Amino acid sequence: MPKLLLLNKPYGVICQFSPSGDKPTLKNFVPITGVYPAGRLDTDSEGLVVLTNDGQLQHRISDPQHKLPKTYWVQVEGLPDEAALTLLREGIQLSDFRAQPAEISIVPEPDWLWPRNPPIRIRRQIPTSWLRLTLREGKNRQVRRMTAAAGFPTLRLIRYAIGSWTLDELAPGHWQEIR
Repeated sequence: MPKLLLLNKPYGVICQFSPSGDKPTLKNFVPITGVYPAGRLDTDSEGLVVLTNDGQLQHRISDPQHKLPKTYWVQVEGLPDEAALTLLREGIQLSDFRAQPAEISIVPEPDWLWPRNPPIRIRRQIPTSWLRLTLREGKNRQVRRMTAAAGFPTLRLIRYAIGSWTLDELAPGHWQEIR
């Protein structure tokens, strides 16, 4: 029977079930066997990971050709101006590819945000901003690379939604089975 689980992956967790050094993996949080992540979320990122045992569904979620939107809340160093946002909205050139256009807006810090352990680095003279960014592709560390190329390095990255699935009511390290 097809299974579909949503996990709020904490910071520092490797997005795989097999052990890797001393870092925690998905196995530390999800006791169900036979499910696999549909797409990855790097160790330094937090948020929504969809797990399934359905290979076709896994492919549809993770393959950029299906253009499933992925929405992130991104804390960046500095105060992005309209020129930086336009670069991201039009698609920004990275070292090895041109990122597709992103939907992006400056937003207030989310009121549902949990504390990160360890906390992000803070520099007193440099303010931070929050962005809501939606992509329809997902290459390795793409959001971090995009914001850095626009001049605003990512400090904290939380994947909030994949398609219609969201983190709503899902605490870090917790998961729920949808089917």
